[in-house]
Amino acid sequence: MNDSITGSESTSLSALRNDTVISRLLLSMPDSVKESFTEEQLAHLKLAVGTRHWDKHALDLRGTFKLWRTRYYYVLLFGQNHREISRWQKQLSGFVTMLMLGLFLLFSMTIGFLVLYLIKSALGINLFKGFSLGIWSWFKDFFR
Repeated sequence: MNDSITGSESTSLSALRNDTVISRLLLSMPDSVKESFTEEQLAHLKLAVGTRHWDKHALDLRGTFKLWRTRYYYVLLFGQNHREISRWQKQLSGFVTMLMLGLFLLFSMTIGFLVLYLIKSALGINLFKGFSLGIWSWFKDFFR
């Protein structure tokens, strides 16, 4: 390390070395390399490495679990996408969005029709004489 470091420079250099971003970076280096960095170099390293935005997410769920003899990890990240995406990715994203919206609408309509059918049956309204889907009978038996 540089022997001509004054007291205030030494304090700021040790503060930089104790910074979480810098200390994690320095952990993977040999001692001779760790000690060769100046305050200016460490400050620039902190700027370069510390400006990553990918480590800040609205939802960051990470963990591990063991299944038989093997350990597995899972990562669930959710946040705003700041990356540039290609035209193909935009088209695929639009298709998947429309598919999911369609499935959601289909599910919602199915539940809605089921609720309406149950209400109709509970009120004793028959649309077709002598015809039943059997849902009302199943529903009554299920809750008895």
